Amino acid sequence: MKRIGVIDGQGGGIGSAVIKQLKDHLGESADIVALGTNAIATAQMLKARANRGASGENAIVQTVARLDLIIGPIGIVLANAMMGEVTAAMAAAVAAAPAPKLLIPLTQENVVIVGAAALPLPRMIEAMIEEHLVPWLGEAPLRV
Repeated sequence: MKRIGVIDGQGGGIGSAVIKQLKDHLGESADIVALGTNAIATAQMLKARANRGASGENAIVQTVARLDLIIGPIGIVLANAMMGEVTAAMAAAVAAAPAPKLLIPLTQENVVIVGAAALPLPRMIEAMIEEHLVPWLGEAPLRV
């Protein structure tokens, strides 16, 4: 079973939206781990049906090295992103993790991702699943 980590901060809304769509497409065929920069974000992702979750710097730093895939907003690889919730240690651990990373180009930071389409979040998540997750899995997704 593949271990997919979803990382989010602040209110956990992006991570929750990702987890809901992952569950709709994959059912229980993947172990989805919610990693919140804070407890509120983790709680919201658990409500979205993540299999388990943990919060804070140490949980993220220790867990990302053991995941098969990492998903989250681009801020998870930027030190001090998400209003300072992403620490330098978190960003470095995510960037250095051996797992592939699917980064959603949403940012409140002073960063512009040139060439990234300005799509609504649900459309970005659908594209991520269909264009990147499904080929990564190497099989047709289970539609629940």
